[in-house]
Amino acid sequence: MYNCLGFRNQANIMKNVMLKIKGKQTNIEGEENIIELITEGKFYTKNGSHYLVYDETEISGMEGSTTTLKIQGHKISMKRFGSNSSSLIFEEGKKHRTEYLTAYGDMSIEVLTDNVDVSISEVGKGNIDLSYKLNISDNMESSNHLTIDIM
Repeated sequence: MYNCLGFRNQANIMKNVMLKIKGKQTNIEGEENIIELITEGKFYTKNGSHYLVYDETEISGMEGSTTTLKIQGHKISMKRFGSNSSSLIFEEGKKHRTEYLTAYGDMSIEVLTDNVDVSISEVGKGNIDLSYKLNISDNMESSNHLTIDIM
């Protein structure tokens, strides 16, 4: 069935999911910063890509922002809107440059993704595992590992 705009009606395509997110950041000196949170999110599929949408919390340091992940096979685009705005692309073996907009000023970010492992079923259960390096404004580098379990 199609609506008046010619788009196929896909009732109940957006599902409520629980997300367990763990991020580990290691700076050049070897100091680790670990963030773990469990939050509610939304999962849906559109044009062959999976999407996860969730609100950031005080724990992540980005309260007031909404994060959207677009998963296309082994390429993940992360967009944040709100108090902090950014658009990052994680693609194994590739480097992507973007701007990170904060209340304290804008920074240039370079993302070099080492590993992207995605295992998500059509019903929205599974996990994402990312390993990547960040270079912020050409002077701060960190190694990062992000896992998201979708329940």
